[in-house]
Amino acid sequence: MVDAQANRMTKAERGDLLSLIKKRERVMKTMAAERSAEMIAEFEAQAAKIYSFNDDAIWEKAKQEAAAAVEAAQAAIAERCSMLGIPAEFAPHMNVEWHGRGQNAFAWRMTELRRAAKKRIEAIEAEACSRIERMSLDAQAELLSQGLDTDAARAFLETAKQDMASLMPSLRVVDVEKMIAPTLKRLTSGYH
Repeated sequence: MVDAQANRMTKAERGDLLSLIKKRERVMKTMAAERSAEMIAEFEAQAAKIYSFNDDAIWEKAKQEAAAAVEAAQAAIAERCSMLGIPAEFAPHMNVEWHGRGQNAFAWRMTELRRAAKKRIEAIEAEACSRIERMSLDAQAELLSQGLDTDAARAFLETAKQDMASLMPSLRVVDVEKMIAPTLKRLTSGYH
């Protein structure tokens, strides 16, 4: 028969493991912060990328075709201007341009994208830290349970677990409508 006492951890072992679990939690949170910084840098690099027409054979061909079409149109415009007596320096002109950045060339758009990316990365990091803390807590609870001798202590440990949904119940639209009803009534009372 296997002796249950022989398979139990000593108090010193539990203390050492508890210390390791807490250190691991701190390191993982630091790693999460580092990953957030990497994600921001990756986003910045992606958003700041300039795509040149000669990066892709199809883009290059399309630009050449557009340039040839604009050149032909410009010749027709110049000929018509000559017939109308418009001096060349006053004649309308066409050209073809390649814009290698799209909407991210505008400062307002980059500000908007940065803000959205930063908020999303912060949420991802917060979720990661929460998961790290839960893993640490579960490991600490498991470790603590190894040293409990009574059924009452083990029962207490089990009932101390909390479900987040019970602590933070879902938000219902009906409840929010009730919360803002007085404000809405006040705001809309002048529009009847």
